[in-house]
This record gives sequence, C-alpha cells and structure tokens, in this order.
Amino acid sequence: MKHILLTGLLFCISITACKDRTMPGSSGNDSEEVKAATAKANAFFDKIYEESLDFSPMAQSYLGRKKDSDKWDDLSETHFEKVQEFNKDVLNRLEKEVDYNALNDEAKLSYKLFKKGYENEMEDYQYRYNDYPVNQMFGLHSEVPSFLISIHKIDTEADAKAYLARLNGVPAMFEQLKTGLGKRADNGVIPPKFVFGRVLDDCKNIISGFPLEKTETNNAIYADFEKKIKALEDIDDEVKKDLIGQCATALEKQVKPAYKGLIGYLSGLQKKATKDDGVWKFKNGTDYFKMRLNRITTTDLTSDEIHQLGLDEVKRIHGEMETIMKKTGFKGSLQDFFKFMREDQQFYYSNDEKGKAAYMKKATAVIDEMKTRLDELFITKPKADMVVKAVEKYREKSAGKAFYNSPAEDGSRPGTYYANTYNMEDMPKYQMEALAYHEGIPGHHMQLSIAQEKEGLPMFRRFGSHYTAYVEGWALYTEYLPKEIGFYEDPYSDFGRLAMELWRACRLVVDTGIHSKKWTREEGIKYYSSNTPNSMGDVIKMVERHIVMPGQATAYKVGMIKILELREMAKEKLGDKFDIRDFHEVVLTNGALPLDVLEDLVGDYIASKS
Repeated sequence: MKHILLTGLLFCISITACKDRTMPGSSGNDSEEVKAATAKANAFFDKIYEESLDFSPMAQSYLGRKKDSDKWDDLSETHFEKVQEFNKDVLNRLEKEVDYNALNDEAKLSYKLFKKGYENEMEDYQYRYNDYPVNQMFGLHSEVPSFLISIHKIDTEADAKAYLARLNGVPAMFEQLKTGLGKRADNGVIPPKFVFGRVLDDCKNIISGFPLEKTETNNAIYADFEKKIKALEDIDDEVKKDLIGQCATALEKQVKPAYKGLIGYLSGLQKKATKDDGVWKFKNGTDYFKMRLNRITTTDLTSDEIHQLGLDEVKRIHGEMETIMKKTGFKGSLQDFFKFMREDQQFYYSNDEKGKAAYMKKATAVIDEMKTRLDELFITKPKADMVVKAVEKYREKSAGKAFYNSPAEDGSRPGTYYANTYNMEDMPKYQMEALAYHEGIPGHHMQLSIAQEKEGLPMFRRFGSHYTAYVEGWALYTEYLPKEIGFYEDPYSDFGRLAMELWRACRLVVDTGIHSKKWTREEGIKYYSSNTPNSMGDVIKMVERHIVMPGQATAYKVGMIKILELREMAKEKLGDKFDIRDFHEVVLTNGALPLDVLEDLVGDYIASKS
C-alpha cells in the first residue's frame, strides 16, 4: 500500500527517475509554434504545482524541501475555503493562459489530466468532512512522530530549530483537529467504536518514555532528535546540549499536554460512537461512496458490479489454489489446506527479535535478487535507491502489514519498503516474495520512481499518485509478473502469491459489502476468515482498514485486471512484434493515469508498432 497522510490539497507525493521519450501519439517533430505553446503550458502547470505546495508544508517536506519546515499543515475551515478559491482561480487561469489546440499530444494529455483533477477537487469539496482524520491506520496523531522521524531531516542548526518549532506547534494543530472532528460529529461522521481503543493506545505510546516518564527508555521523538543532533558536525557540544534540552521541554510542555487533550476529547467522542461501520450511515453516504469508487477505480463500475467481480475472482483463485494444493500432496479440502498454511510453524519465523531480524534479512535478499533481473522486463529503471525497514515500534501495533514511502525529490532520502514485524504470525514466509515485489521492486518503487525523473513531464504528473487503481493495480500486477520469469518455483511460495491476489479479490467483496450492503465488521471478518488462509490478526486489520478507508481497497484488482487486459490485447494484435519491455515502458513512463487514459496510450503504442 502506498499512503501518505497530508491535509489540505489532495497530495500523494512520490519520487521517480528516467530518461525522456516521445509519448505515443506525438510526432516528435513539432513546429516551433507548438513547441513554444507546449513549453508555456508546462511552465504554467509547474507554476501552479509550486503555488499549491504553499498550502502544505508537510508536502514540501515529503519532497525533501525545507521551505516552511517549521510548520504543520493548516486544518482550519478557512484553509479549506482558501484551497477551494485557489482551485476555482486555477481553472479560470487555465482557460485564459493555455491554448489547448496549440499543444502537442503529450501536453494535451497533461491539460486534460490537470483540468479534470481540479474539477474533481472542486466537486469533492462537499465531502471534505466525510473522512476520519484520526484512525488506526494513518491518523494525524501517529503522523506527527512518523513524519518527524522519517521525513524531517536535520542537517543544520536551522533544521533543528524548525523541528522544535513543529513540536511547539502540535497544540495549535491538535486544536484545529478537534474542531474538525467536532464538525464531523455534528454531521454524524464519527468513527466506529473499535477505532477509539486503537487510537487511544497509540496516543499513550507516543507520549511514553524519557523525558515524559521516569524510565530508561527514551521517547521515540526525543531519541530521534537526539540522534540527529549528535550526528551534526558543525555545531559545538554546548549548542547540541541546549537544543536537546529544548526538545525535552517542548515534549513536556507542549506535545504531552496536546496529546493528553486529544485523548480527553477522543474519550468523550468515543461515548457517541456506534458499531455502524459503513459510510451508508452518513447523511450523504451513498453519494459519497459512489464518488469514492469512481475516483479510486477511475471507472464507472457500480458497487454491485465491483462486489460481483470480487465474488467471481474469489471462485477462480480458489480453483487455482486447489491445483497447487494437489501438487504439494496435501490430502483434504481447501479449507483444511488454509488451516495447515495458517497454523504450521514451518511457514513462520519466530515471534522474537531473532525471528524478526531473519525476516528482514530475507526480505532484503528477495529485493536484491529481483534487482538482478530487471533488464529482462524493463527499459527504464529507477535511479532512486530503496531500503527495507521494519515498522517502528511506536506504531507497529496498529499499522498495516506493509507499506511504501517514496524517496525525496533530490534523492537525499531513499524509497522505503516497511514490513511490520509486530506479530510474525501475520507475516508468513510464503507471502514474503509477493509482498516485497508489491511494495518494493518491481512494484511501488519502480512505478513511483520512474515517474519522478521523467524529463519534460509536468511536476503534477511526476509527483502525483492519486489514481489509486493505476498505482495499486501496477503493484498487484508486479506480484504476478515475476512468475513469468521463473520466480515462485516453490509451490508454497506460488500459493502465497495466489493468497495475496485472493486477499485483494476478497477486498472487492467486503469493501462494498460494508459500505453499500450494510455488512457489519463481524460479517467482514467472517468472509475473510472463511475464504483466505490469512491469520485472524491479518483479517481484523483489513476489515478495519476497509471501514476507515472506504473504497480504497477496490483499486488493486480493478487496476490489475485492466493492465492484464491491455497486455493481452497488445500481445494479440502485435504477435511477434510484442515486447514486454516496450509495454512496460508505455505503462510506467507517463506518471499515474486514469485507466481509460492508460488504455488510450496502449492503443497508440499498438498502432505505432503495427
């Protein structure tokens, strides 16, 4: 899963690398007039992108920039109104300043994507309070430490002071957060009961440790700041000591009281929460979920159609699993095999530091081996590096099993594949390969990295990853792709690949079940546990993820199915002229796209080769 929580504009920042190429459908011999108009349009797109970044100091930091690095994002209603006015003004300026008919093909596509993106933001303004900014997956309460630790760099004394300013700014941000939660509650948008226990535990963990408690274990934020300060070479020891002291003071006087206040507020809100899990409970819930499915899948598929697609895919995958089961010599039903795979300890590392370290070592080796085979599948490859890390202890209990964070714009921070080793029963060995391919290489890291360094592409396309069906569809496709070059030789590993795909098929069923068909959390849990080999911990986390991220999990299978359909279409029409590397070049070197636009580009590619 690729996810970054940002407030204000709908930014999902990603980082990339590749050489320029002419886009399918573009002649490559544009007239001087077309070149001039295209350059003007791209300059306009980049100017607006930079202006939009001013609304989000956190987005700037994710890119590795240090402007406004002493600030958090503004969560106020006034901010939302300013963003809406900005979006409206951008569309007016687009009409006046950019002549669509004078552009080359690539710039015309940029124009359409740019315009549609801002139109969608304008339209979705009505739903700005339909989300859960505090939740067990990626709530703002947990974003504060993870952002400071993973994103906020300290290279200078000024960077350290900006870090301290952010610590001192937590109370004001949390006051805005509580105001927003109140507005949501007034409209009936309150997280279900189960969310509060997870969030309250996380908040208490975040304000644990020295200097906030009398203990030998350092607070996670304090430990991070101290480590970064001690690593500085151009500051004398007295200044370092003073800065570390200021950090302790900020944690004690600002951060801890802010979290205590949030805990108190959430404890009060918890009393109003119900066990109604789907967004159907919202006043505008039906329309909201329809919008979510449309934005996330970039299709017009209805909730019922997505639900049925999931049921069909579950049935198909079960059939393939039965074939593998027989290959292993297992005697019994598929459910019996699921139980065997779920419980037999040969498939799990020990749930101690030794077992967790062994998992991380092997996961890194899986990525390293895949790196050696990329030339067989890709022309353009990322320059940005990628590392494998365990999810930090302060958030591992509630975080998902794996996710990816993009590298910095300037390459100063590598891409990161995070694996959650909190409970090793949730991380079976037989799923390790598929999980690493999805989150790392050739999945999210390839796609997001290749987009960023695409020369000549406007920044909103290089850094934008809000077409979830494309982004997650690609990552799921890359779980399958290695099988075609000889990976997954172990039948249990191949079963693990199918188990991961089955997991995504079940998501289609349960997500729509909860948010359209009024399934309860318990019904969702029962469906997963009856149809997959995953652990109960896995199952519960996934159902709870569906609840707080409506529609998001439908993107994976919808996107994968479309990419495979387009590949088969290209194979059929091109025959011997088909080259998997060319196909991947088309898919990867245009940034994230709606699926219908991707289909048009593949059509252009086929025409250019015919």
